[in-house]
Amino acid sequence: MKLIGTFDTNEIALLIFIGVSYAIMAILPKRLSTELTVLSIVWGFTIGVLFDFSIGGGQLDYYKVNDTNHIELFDLVYYLLFVPFGYCFNYFYEVLKIRGVMSLLYIIGWVGIGIGAQFVFTILHIITLQNGYKLIHSIPVFLVIQTVTAFLYAYIKKEEQKSEANNNK
Repeated sequence: MKLIGTFDTNEIALLIFIGVSYAIMAILPKRLSTELTVLSIVWGFTIGVLFDFSIGGGQLDYYKVNDTNHIELFDLVYYLLFVPFGYCFNYFYEVLKIRGVMSLLYIIGWVGIGIGAQFVFTILHIITLQNGYKLIHSIPVFLVIQTVTAFLYAYIKKEEQKSEANNNK
């Protein structure tokens, strides 16, 4: 593992994105239970890294993160951006009280946010698409991730409400 490649625009941009996104997480009023907060953070990081390693690396190798196809310190900084995305997805799902058919629109909106972020990341050379991969190919990936996340959130929320109802008896 190389500790750091060249320190240039993409690393500076990553530090700014990390600072801003974690600041947003810190200043948002607490709306999720501790369990949902932890789940959001762990899920966001885990599912992001899982898909990133399977699509961005390995046999597929559709894009490289930062300067090289080898893992370096700022790759971890990039992966830490998945945390606020996962948290904010569930946070705003709760705040906006997304239910029913609105879930589909919400998921599509977050697919747009994901594609938009990838677009900005390609402009800043945080990720470099290769081997014929195009941003449009990420749409089904984001659809799967966001849909599973919404179902998981709804299931956990339902179980929390059952538990609260049983405790209030």
